[in-house]
Amino acid sequence: MKKTALNLVLILFTSSGCAAIVIAGASGAIVYTVTNIAYKTTSYPFSHVEAATYTTLKNMGVVEVGKKDIENGIKIIAKTPNLKIYIDLERITTKTTKISVDAQENIILKDRATATEIIEQTERILEGRK
Repeated sequence: MKKTALNLVLILFTSSGCAAIVIAGASGAIVYTVTNIAYKTTSYPFSHVEAATYTTLKNMGVVEVGKKDIENGIKIIAKTPNLKIYIDLERITTKTTKISVDAQENIILKDRATATEIIEQTERILEGRK
């Protein structure tokens, strides 16, 4: 049994592509890359997701410090006293947007709970539950 688990871990970290971990939350599954960046694709247009993301940041007391264009979307740069937060919003289709959140305590440590909460609150706003 231990050997099988070790082999599975080795396969995850040595296989090509991006290994991911799925965590089921209140509003569905949020996926994490091996580097602990949370992401989820939503069935809402880009402009709606962008507006909901800014509302989420305001509601959480997170300060937006910048925004820049990326391929097929934008990167929102935000901060708290202890975190740097990078949110990528990417147009998948005219009706679908991918949200990726990287909440960094420092170069190595990530805050998955905050990343998850940003995505979940954004979805609540989009669904009219907040």
